[in-house]
Amino acid sequence: MEFRLIFPESDLRIIATRYPHQNSEDELIKIKKVITERQCLTKQDLKKVAYWKAPRSAGHVDKNDDDYVKEMTKFSFEATTERTRIEILTKLDGVSWPTASVILHWFYPDPYPILDFRALWSVNMSVPKQYSFDFWWPYVKYCREIASRNGIDMRTLDKALWQYSKENQK
Repeated sequence: MEFRLIFPESDLRIIATRYPHQNSEDELIKIKKVITERQCLTKQDLKKVAYWKAPRSAGHVDKNDDDYVKEMTKFSFEATTERTRIEILTKLDGVSWPTASVILHWFYPDPYPILDFRALWSVNMSVPKQYSFDFWWPYVKYCREIASRNGIDMRTLDKALWQYSKENQK
């Protein structure tokens, strides 16, 4: 498995500026500080995350009890291994690998990319039949390398990958 950016790295910042601003993103920005201090999400927080990532399927998170959401997300925040950190989140109803990656992207102190078919297309990869740690972790490391090499944060990289696909993917 080899990730390869399909446009020049020098264009990352420019492409990221064309990413459309979303009001639902403002909601995540508003709750970021509280969540990072609290070290867990509430069911209401999870609903905002799920809606931002996939509005059509966001209702599935309603199946979770608030205490369960708090406990599982707290466990994820406290995990010492990368695999545990992401996989525990997928145990929540309505949270797939892409939504779990959003939680880490927005609220965990380390930089994490968002799993999305658009972003994957921009690094010359297809969405796998089933996500796994063996797919996700190399993608995280690859994105961290690109961001570091270009002096940008993960949010900027994520916007650029998504936007390039939006503009160019047939």
